[in-house]
Amino acid sequence: MSYHSRTLLAIALALGLLGFHEVAWAQDPIHKMGRGVVNILTGWLELPKQIQLGSQEDNPLSGFGRGLLKGTTLTLLRGGVGLYETITFPLPYPKDFASPYEQMELNDYAWE
Repeated sequence: MSYHSRTLLAIALALGLLGFHEVAWAQDPIHKMGRGVVNILTGWLELPKQIQLGSQEDNPLSGFGRGLLKGTTLTLLRGGVGLYETITFPLPYPKDFASPYEQMELNDYAWE
């Protein structure tokens, strides 16, 4: 087999294997557990973040109240979902260990 033939064969194999790659966003149990632990430990960051965002509204006083309420809710949500993810990390639920925060239209972590 000539050098040219081997090169073409290698390129064909590489292109063929591209069809068997994993999706880039697919996650694994370790990532799920890590996300859960991080959200348990840092979920409280939602509180000052949401208060600060609320205070930037047209009416800072009502924005502060809304931010306090939303921040408290998201803090509890992140802690609860983080606990759930930490406990169930070996189970591929949601599908392929996907982030449950995507379904709620939230970022994976409080600081994002």
